[in-house]
Amino acid sequence: QVQLVQSGGGLVQAGGSLRLSCAVSGRSFSDYAMGWFRQAPGKERESVAAINWSAGAIYYADSVKGRFTISRGNAKNTVYLQMNSLRPEDTAVYYCVARSFRDFIRPLSPEEFDYWGQGTQVTVSS
Repeated sequence: QVQLVQSGGGLVQAGGSLRLSCAVSGRSFSDYAMGWFRQAPGKERESVAAINWSAGAIYYADSVKGRFTISRGNAKNTVYLQMNSLRPEDTAVYYCVARSFRDFIRPLSPEEFDYWGQGTQVTVSS
């Protein structure tokens, strides 16, 4: 059984930074493409970023490009989302996701990801 355990998040002022972490247990971490989705109140879930098994392919949503960085440490079975220059519109619950393939498909779809973390609240105040 694969488990994704998220940490990080919280409350930050606009312009600030936060880092989310997601530790993966179960099968070999390097067998998975990883990603992040988010969902704000009253809005649909949206993709944020994705990274393939080798970090050779990375995707960012236009809304976060240049501000967020996804990375993975295969030795630590962990994926990270570094969020800089945060804006109030980044406020959402963020979910770590894993796909049972080494690569991800564009455009990102929630249905393509097999495992989900518990969700972490990120709140950006203006």
